[in-house]
Amino acid sequence: MAKIKFGGVAEQVVTRKEFPLSKARKVLKKETVAVLGYGVQGPAQALNMRDNGIRVIIGQWPGDKVYWKKAIADGWVPGKTLFSLEEAAERGTIIQYLISDAGQMAQWPKIKPHLKEGDALYFSHGFSIVYSKQTGVIPPKNIDVIMVAPKGSGTTVRRNFLEGTGINSSFAVHRDYTGRADERTLALGIAIGSGYLFPTTFKKEVYSDLTGERGVLMGALAGIMEAQYRVLRKHGHSPSEAFNETVEELTQSLIRLVGENGMDWMYANCSTTAQRGALDWRHEFRKAVTPVFNRLYKSVASGKETAIVLKANSARDYRKKLDKELEEMRNSEMWKAGSAVRALRPERASASPAKSSARKKTKKKAGTTKRAKKK
Repeated sequence: MAKIKFGGVAEQVVTRKEFPLSKARKVLKKETVAVLGYGVQGPAQALNMRDNGIRVIIGQWPGDKVYWKKAIADGWVPGKTLFSLEEAAERGTIIQYLISDAGQMAQWPKIKPHLKEGDALYFSHGFSIVYSKQTGVIPPKNIDVIMVAPKGSGTTVRRNFLEGTGINSSFAVHRDYTGRADERTLALGIAIGSGYLFPTTFKKEVYSDLTGERGVLMGALAGIMEAQYRVLRKHGHSPSEAFNETVEELTQSLIRLVGENGMDWMYANCSTTAQRGALDWRHEFRKAVTPVFNRLYKSVASGKETAIVLKANSARDYRKKLDKELEEMRNSEMWKAGSAVRALRPERASASPAKSSARKKTKKKAGTTKRAKKK
């Protein structure tokens, strides 16, 4: 492992230099990786491994109208590399359990009997193991239990791989039965396209992940945007102006600078008026939201969030309720305004009148030249 300092704290990190793809292929040479679930992470991890020369099969519900067909479209062949969840689990030596958290709980009684001594049960989220009392996912003692958790969506995992870069991932070993769990985990992390692998535990991963999703990454972000937009609209600002100042400038400019160089660099390269206001008001916002984050973390650690997720996602009408909630967001004035604003971005907008006029003049000039040559 390489030692890298983060905020002055030295951490152990695995890179492709310490654990190259050639080593990963050697470790996984005799393994058959069964990817159960072809929804979010499944396709990206499976395709990346296949492209990296790893033996991969897919497990999915044959009657599924979306993901079974998607797997076939991606080149997986029924009866050869595409099977039911149970058959794939039976055929695999490493079983990547990548269906939803609620799905893992529901399908566990069918999957568990197919786990053989020496197999590895792989997760990309610590949820089912950490909250095993609620999920019922308690692996047999004669298998490895491991995790590689990419820090991004499946779409990003695949896109980064195709671009030749990679994605940061956390990894952990919950149980090492075979004595090979560590090398299996790292080999899989490299094979799915990780650039850097950060050690963690199942508990730390799931606590930070659930807090992040409900907090800055999604819940807090959406809530703060809605609050600012409503205040601006209340004081007479137009929908386009409110959206531009709340969302568009953030996503199209500022957050990119933060991602590339950090918040301090972005502050140093904006107007002095923005600098002063941002530096002063960040303390106000931190004080305001810290109690909310404390309540959130407590809810995650206590298992309350898990109970909510499992109950909601296991309901028969979950998809219908989800669609209703998303439709409400989609049809809000702010996101309708956003749809119109996004359509005007330079890369999406159709040819402007000025450009069209310029094209016509160019064509006319070219035609005149051509006729002159004929004469």
